[in-house]
Amino acid sequence: MKLIIGNKNYSSWSLRAWMSARAGGFTFEEIRIPLFIPGSREHILSHSPSGKVPCLIDHGLVVWDSLAIGEYLAEKAPHLLPADVAARAVARAVTAEMHSGFANLRQHMSMNIRKDYSGHGHTPEVDAEIARIIAIWNDCRARFGAGGPYLFGTFTTADAAFAPVCFRFRTYGVKPDGAAGEYLAAMLANPHMQEWEAAARLETESIKSEDLYD
Repeated sequence: MKLIIGNKNYSSWSLRAWMSARAGGFTFEEIRIPLFIPGSREHILSHSPSGKVPCLIDHGLVVWDSLAIGEYLAEKAPHLLPADVAARAVARAVTAEMHSGFANLRQHMSMNIRKDYSGHGHTPEVDAEIARIIAIWNDCRARFGAGGPYLFGTFTTADAAFAPVCFRFRTYGVKPDGAAGEYLAAMLANPHMQEWEAAARLETESIKSEDLYD
């Protein structure tokens, strides 16, 4: 199994697939391709038909897009989704909402692990999306979180979907209260999240368009 990813400091989509693979217990070769430099798109296209990361290759099968990768990995490692039908449906719903929504947050609070942009990026639209994310976290924790510190108790693909948001909240100084704040702390303390962060801090590439508030 191979997983093609971009820069760990910036590539939120790569983080989602990588977290699912790590939480699923898979052994995989990580191929990191720095983004937005000469030749990077051609390099990605040699692996991924979409020309984007992440992309998973498993015994010749190519799966691209973080949502599809998470679903594929959950087929092979069922613990990546809740066992209960209702919880599994909600997990898929919040994962899909994260995958397709929150455009203002993405624009004004892009993932940038190495920076401290506390206080930056707030607009009424961004703050409304932050409130929605916090509501999702509180609701999932209250309804389904009894079995552990994550949205559905144990770690699922839904947590992988929100992993970049956790780094964003820290970078931009967003500090939820209550259950959402406890969830954020648990995610940032997750060993796989810390492994990704440590690697991101060792990277030397800088994507100026993503260093929003320098």
